[in-house]
Amino acid sequence: MFGLTRFLALPAALLAAGGVIAVGLPAVAAAAPAPAAAAPAPAAAATLCDFQTSLVDVDAYTVQNNEWGSSAPECISTDGGTDFTVANSSIANPTDSYPGGYPSIYKGCHWGACTFGSGLPIRASAIKAGTVTTSWSTSQPGGGNDYDVAYDIWFNQTPTTSGQPNGTELMIWLNHHGPVQPFGSQVATDVSLGGRSYNVWYGRQTWDEVAYTLTAGTTSVSNLDLQPLVADAIARGYLSRSWYLIDVEAGFEVWNGGAGLATNSFSVHVTGGGGPWPSPIPVHHRGPVPGRYVAAAISLARIIVAIRQVSARLTRRGYDEREHGGQAGRPRQAERTRPGQRGRRQGLQVGGPVQHHPRDDDGDDRRVDRHRVDAGDLPRHRP
Repeated sequence: MFGLTRFLALPAALLAAGGVIAVGLPAVAAAAPAPAAAAPAPAAAATLCDFQTSLVDVDAYTVQNNEWGSSAPECISTDGGTDFTVANSSIANPTDSYPGGYPSIYKGCHWGACTFGSGLPIRASAIKAGTVTTSWSTSQPGGGNDYDVAYDIWFNQTPTTSGQPNGTELMIWLNHHGPVQPFGSQVATDVSLGGRSYNVWYGRQTWDEVAYTLTAGTTSVSNLDLQPLVADAIARGYLSRSWYLIDVEAGFEVWNGGAGLATNSFSVHVTGGGGPWPSPIPVHHRGPVPGRYVAAAISLARIIVAIRQVSARLTRRGYDEREHGGQAGRPRQAERTRPGQRGRRQGLQVGGPVQHHPRDDDGDDRRVDRHRVDAGDLPRHRP
């Protein structure tokens, strides 16, 4: 998506070691350990547009504007706490298509960008009653605005990922305004879970998406326990017990307007989780983060992973050669390929664009999820 030439001038020794890369935005540099006694300073107030993000509440959460499906002017404001307001929005997307964006706040790791001390990842099978609870208070304007008020909760097949999660996307719709609905089809109605009644929707992209919509809309929830919904998704076959919860987000998918939408407060509490995350993106940064640097950072980290995998493969070949009577001390020559062919054979997208959102497989014009965007039509949802 973005040229990476200026980001690739790294010391040769660093590439050979395959070390962890951290990006001190806007420059690229090796990560430096933070003093053990130093605590992050409170975040300042910020206005976020396009794909800008800001760590808030002593870096425990991230607020993101995430206007991935529209180029119309739209921005949010935050005071550095667990709150934000859609300050202005000219988004005007058809309600039977994808939304223009998902201004939101999250705890965990979103496309490799992680918050401090989230307690995630945690395996789905380990989520018991009270393991993961969340509270959220919102303001919801009426008028001609079209939007939903929804949690977006991501599961991955492995504990970490720097890109699109490959497990299940579990949404919880607290409310909506206008003729909008979840992706997929309704599969159950009036399902009682944790003392609340939901309708259940399911759709399949390259990952499973299940949505629980409250039958009686609300502006807030307090101590919402995720365990009953996770257990129901597992029982229905939409989620594997072995997959990992990596991210809990809350925000507004906006199709039209949206100015005045607000998160007044938000919290997620996790007990018994997996501790701190390794992350290719520095968590010490505060303030707006330009999306182009984030995309470049992830691409660069993937290049390093590719180099390490190729190096390990060649080393293993040399070891096998020696063990089976080859010429001692000289690993056999790697198979010759045309430029770029090795990356394709090994499934490595070396230097390629970060594409988080596959296109609609059947190519029809029905309402698509925010992740179903055709290449070239819109800017990609970037981390």
